[in-house]
Amino acid sequence: MTRLSIVHKTRYTFRRDIALGRHRLMLRPRETRDLSLVSFSLDISPTPVLDWSHDVSGNAIASAYFPSDAAELDITARMVVDLTAPVWPVFPIAASALHYPFTYAPDELTDLGALSSPQYFDQFDHLRGWVEPLIAAQPTDTLALLKDICNAIFARIRYQGRETEGTQGPLETLARGWGTCRDFAVLYAEAVRTLGFGARLVSGYLYNPTGDSLGTTDAGATHAWVEVFVPGAGWIALDPTNRSVGPANLITVAVARNIHQISPVTGSFHGTHADFLGLEVTVDVRSDPDLSAGVAGNAPDKAQGGPAAAP
Repeated sequence: MTRLSIVHKTRYTFRRDIALGRHRLMLRPRETRDLSLVSFSLDISPTPVLDWSHDVSGNAIASAYFPSDAAELDITARMVVDLTAPVWPVFPIAASALHYPFTYAPDELTDLGALSSPQYFDQFDHLRGWVEPLIAAQPTDTLALLKDICNAIFARIRYQGRETEGTQGPLETLARGWGTCRDFAVLYAEAVRTLGFGARLVSGYLYNPTGDSLGTTDAGATHAWVEVFVPGAGWIALDPTNRSVGPANLITVAVARNIHQISPVTGSFHGTHADFLGLEVTVDVRSDPDLSAGVAGNAPDKAQGGPAAAP
């Protein structure tokens, strides 16, 4: 087991006191069999009215409403998590899905819905032309195919950090030959959807103790990857930025069909472009083996600045 301490800070500055619009925060990690949330706190200034809910994908959403004007908005999420995922996972893939192509069960296909359909317009099937040559045989080993696509993106697309907002479309990433972790994730999800797999985009944090993994140089050091649904095994994490399989060093915060649905902080303010001075985002992810269970384990979820605590 690895215990991690994570601090995610977001700071907006303005030229004058302005009215802040509603802000949507996706900062609370999703608990799974391999990830336990030990503690979570959310500190926000100015003090908002804070409400919690879950979206259609089961992500925890904090909605912040600000009754007073301010020249700064500071949002700090602190969390402690335990990771128990094995470094070399074994996936119990159902016999019916061991080889590609396979057919999802009717209920699975219905529930996956848009997650198994391409999301970007590709008039000339460029993406299909790129991904289909990666199929070694018909049929072929399903997990090997998913790994081959992951390896192809890692080998053929150059990682390049980008501090500007937004994400490239998959065809744009192929044409440019470079991208950030979120561009890699979008390309991977769209490629496997083209082949009929159900896939969802994931945002969260990357634990990189050796410093040799990619994806931690983006502004804020948040990370993006993909989960593919395979019968029997369920959702399999694949990180094309680092050519890795499984969630051993990944802390999932949110999952969704489209990358724009899982931005950590989104919101608005009432003013002019000249009023906005800047945005600073920092994320610190570190192993904290000395953090005692008596301190971390007894720390309740809390959200400073509002009457509602995290669910």
